[in-house]
Amino acid sequence: MGMNAFAGRAERELLATGERARKRSVETSGELTPQESLIAELARDGLSNADIGARLFISPRTVECHLRNVFTKLGISSRNEIKSVR
Repeated sequence: MGMNAFAGRAERELLATGERARKRSVETSGELTPQESLIAELARDGLSNADIGARLFISPRTVECHLRNVFTKLGISSRNEIKSVR
C-alpha cells in the first residue's frame, strides 16, 4: 500500500524540523505525546478547540481528537479536570 514510503517521508520531514518520532511501546502507551501535552496545556488555559487549532495550524476536529486521547490517558472526562491533573 506504500505505507513504508509514507513512513519514510514522515520521518525525513520530522528530522528536517529537528524532531524525532516517539518510539511506541507498552511502556509509553499511557504517556502524552508532545502535541497532546501542548493541547492539554492550551485547553487548561481556557482556549477553545477553534482557538487551539488556529494557534497550532490544525483543525478544531484534530484538536478534539487529541483531547479525547488526553482524557483517556489521564483518566478524566472533561477539560476542567485537566487543571487538577497537571
